[in-house]
Amino acid sequence: MSDLRNYISQIKKINELKTVKNTVSTKFEIAGITAKVDGSHAVLFEKIKESDFRLIANLVGTRKRFGIAVGSTESNIHQKVILAIKKAKKPKIISSGKFMENKSKNILSMPIVTHFEKESGPFITSSIAYAKNPETGKQNSSFHRMMPIDKTHFSIRMVEGRHLHRCFMDAKEHGEDLKIAITVGVHPAISIAGAYQADWGKDEIDIANSLLDGKLTLAKLPFSGLNVPSGSEIVMEGKILQDKTHPEWMVEMLQTYDHKRSQPVFELENLFFRNNPIFHDVLSGYSEHRLLMGMPIESKLNGELKKSFSQTKQVSMTNGGCNWLHAVVQIKKKNDSDAKKIIKKTFESHRSLKQVTVVDEDIDPNNAESVEYAMATRFQADKDLVILKNVRGSSLDPSSNQQKLQTAKMGIDATRPLSKRLEGFELAKIPKIDKIKLKKYFK
Repeated sequence: MSDLRNYISQIKKINELKTVKNTVSTKFEIAGITAKVDGSHAVLFEKIKESDFRLIANLVGTRKRFGIAVGSTESNIHQKVILAIKKAKKPKIISSGKFMENKSKNILSMPIVTHFEKESGPFITSSIAYAKNPETGKQNSSFHRMMPIDKTHFSIRMVEGRHLHRCFMDAKEHGEDLKIAITVGVHPAISIAGAYQADWGKDEIDIANSLLDGKLTLAKLPFSGLNVPSGSEIVMEGKILQDKTHPEWMVEMLQTYDHKRSQPVFELENLFFRNNPIFHDVLSGYSEHRLLMGMPIESKLNGELKKSFSQTKQVSMTNGGCNWLHAVVQIKKKNDSDAKKIIKKTFESHRSLKQVTVVDEDIDPNNAESVEYAMATRFQADKDLVILKNVRGSSLDPSSNQQKLQTAKMGIDATRPLSKRLEGFELAKIPKIDKIKLKKYFK
């Protein structure tokens, strides 16, 4: 079975997981430890003060573990994700899920983490919601943060116009609550697919099944009738109430606080969980959050740009741009007009982007110093800068007009001008430097 425990066993074998046996608290302590290990290993907390559940964090917090999650090497992640999107296939539905081992009516039994000092409360940050598309009858799955209000209610954040919100608004217009299911603690391939914004009417769970080579199985829930991954650690089902809201705000992927807003309320019908369950926590604004959101977009950009422009070598959503707002495109330049055309296409493909830098194939797009070097030696601001004013941007960017979702965008052509002397831009190399081992000289 392709579930969270299977993935944990994989990363444990290669020393990518460390276990904390001390008793820890959900109030800032787990968040603090997770922040300290950012960019390194995953962490499994076995004893939690406020809950009998275990908890895992920083699960896919590196590109290496992201690659393991999709059954790929780090260098082939994009090919695997692009292929899974193209060849998405329906999972099998089985009679019962492992999560049916236990049942409760109390959401506060879970180790829901309080992460940052000024947030409105503790949040479930790995929760994937499943709902039925009112037009096609197919399911949709997507990430939504949830803040507990009491034993049976959460606030649920839905971005206006996105798929779950559209399903909710359709139910509301018909005078109905929206039945949904929620999973916490799934194989990360399911999370990666859930973070991808598939076209309206498409089911992201089919992409997850393709990433898992057809090994994913679903089980039907009694109240909602929805199908969720059978190996889920924790499953909730209930309804989003049409006429109730609750105030909330939390830290977003830019590591800044979202503004206060009233969000709809989810009412619990059933809480199911496996024996000795594992809760998954994602620390907002840190590597796992950014990779879960940004890597599927990075894969999309690689696919679309390579299809439109054969000179495209690689697209990287930069760490400094929170894997969401800035992209670097590496190309093998054919014409001086290439860069500006590619800048335009990149902005069109991911509207949250705020900056696109195009570099030559000898510049490493994943190395900020290398990209800055290209700007220093190959870029002229009066000719190579593209500025777009008052265009649609990211709702997360605090410097933008967040009410109107308007921002300014910048494109930078940091490629060698073909009219200039090529030798003047050549990076000098020392022959056989790779064969020199310093241990031989310094003992």
